[in-house]
Amino acid sequence: MKTINFTTKGTCCRQILIELDDANRVMNVKFNGGCNGNLKGIAALITGMDADEVRKRLAGIKCGMKETSCPDQLAKALESLDD
Repeated sequence: MKTINFTTKGTCCRQILIELDDANRVMNVKFNGGCNGNLKGIAALITGMDADEVRKRLAGIKCGMKETSCPDQLAKALESLDD
């Protein structure tokens, strides 16, 4: 099991905690801050999905006039695995 504790930038959500299984599937996601209902919905939708697929789908999404969003920050957190 891999765990990512990611501090976000440019969003209402301040932190994302992600747990991945050994097959690189998202098993659990928790957001600290942000739009509670929407972020719980995103977490429920991506649970069990391959992390690379989640990254592809969410990368680049913007929130209003911001350059990023909570889903985009989630994609960036998953990209941090490659570092």
